[in-house]
Amino acid sequence: MFTSPSNIEELIRGFHLEDSMLRYSSFVPRLYNYCRSLGFEPGRILPSRAFCSDESQGYPTILIAKHFGTFPFNHGRGGAIVATQRHAPFAEHGQDLVIVQASHVGYDPETAAFGQYRRIHAQHAGHSTSCGKIAGVIARYQREYAFAQGGVLLESCGGSLCVCIDNGLLRGNRSEGLFLNLTRLAEPDANGEFIPVRAYSTSKSFPASAALQRELSDLHLREGERIPIGAHLQPTMFFFQRDLDETPEGRDQQELGLISAMPWIVTSPHPLLTAAQINTQVEFDRAFRTAAQAPSFRGKRLLYVSGLNIDISPQPGENFPTTHFVPWAAYLQDRDGRARILEQPELLMALLAQSEDNPDAVDLEAAITVMSEGDMVRVGSAASLENPQRPR
Repeated sequence: MFTSPSNIEELIRGFHLEDSMLRYSSFVPRLYNYCRSLGFEPGRILPSRAFCSDESQGYPTILIAKHFGTFPFNHGRGGAIVATQRHAPFAEHGQDLVIVQASHVGYDPETAAFGQYRRIHAQHAGHSTSCGKIAGVIARYQREYAFAQGGVLLESCGGSLCVCIDNGLLRGNRSEGLFLNLTRLAEPDANGEFIPVRAYSTSKSFPASAALQRELSDLHLREGERIPIGAHLQPTMFFFQRDLDETPEGRDQQELGLISAMPWIVTSPHPLLTAAQINTQVEFDRAFRTAAQAPSFRGKRLLYVSGLNIDISPQPGENFPTTHFVPWAAYLQDRDGRARILEQPELLMALLAQSEDNPDAVDLEAAITVMSEGDMVRVGSAASLENPQRPR
């Protein structure tokens, strides 16, 4: 999906958060009314969710059931990967189809920290990472970045700035790990080769690149003084490689989608927010193409909406998070096959143009009462099923 650092940076900048958030209690009725405005028929609309399996995603699911009048089909795998193999069974179950795909990230209002979520059912109602699946994927890259931050040192060499690099990071015969873009860090000689000016037992020192010298022009080191590069190791200065299973929707699907953007994720002030955002963008770009080509969706109305769920940790007395939805993009397909993409601004405007009032919303308490108080259908043996007078 990503072809250059500038593309990745533009994609990250293009995902607007603060001015695009909708409470789920506002988003879902607006989404339903938007479907109605497109000609979707009440009572024939089947929603589907492609969410992570985290319990924090239950509240959005309840609201989808309330406003669409049916429990949504499950289109998601851990980390909000879209299970595209489920397109066909989903299409069989409804006439007009809606898919909502969203990665999620926790948010703790007490600390203003993204990536943390209060687990109110845990023994001490403590916080843990959210999304845990994404956190597990990026953890090894965060460790490798932390090592590189300490393995690349800045030092003064005869009054000039040099970069001293751990030999492990210079070893080019590795197949996996963090690899440095030396041209961003060190200055080559006239032949384009990187020649060390000093060699130590476990590292080598090179003249700093002109760009790095300009960036660190305010840094003044004494001769012989060395300090870690730390946060000055920017995403354009390194990249990651790893041998991953490239089977579509295989065990490494999420990692495959994130690895090229991983330098921006691990250097982000909110890594889990950035990772969830990118996962949403990557998954929409991947999954909408499968929907557009799926024979099972031909002759159907289809709206596939992609976005980010921000789970606000429950406060004392609350059972559910106050989840916000940030729309990213949508794919709309008519019954006659006409299709178009709605980018974030257009999608947000389309939703905001709808009413929050949904006259077709289901009273879930009343529906549960009907099911619990109605006559019981007794399911018996094969012999009893042959008796048309079986009790109810």
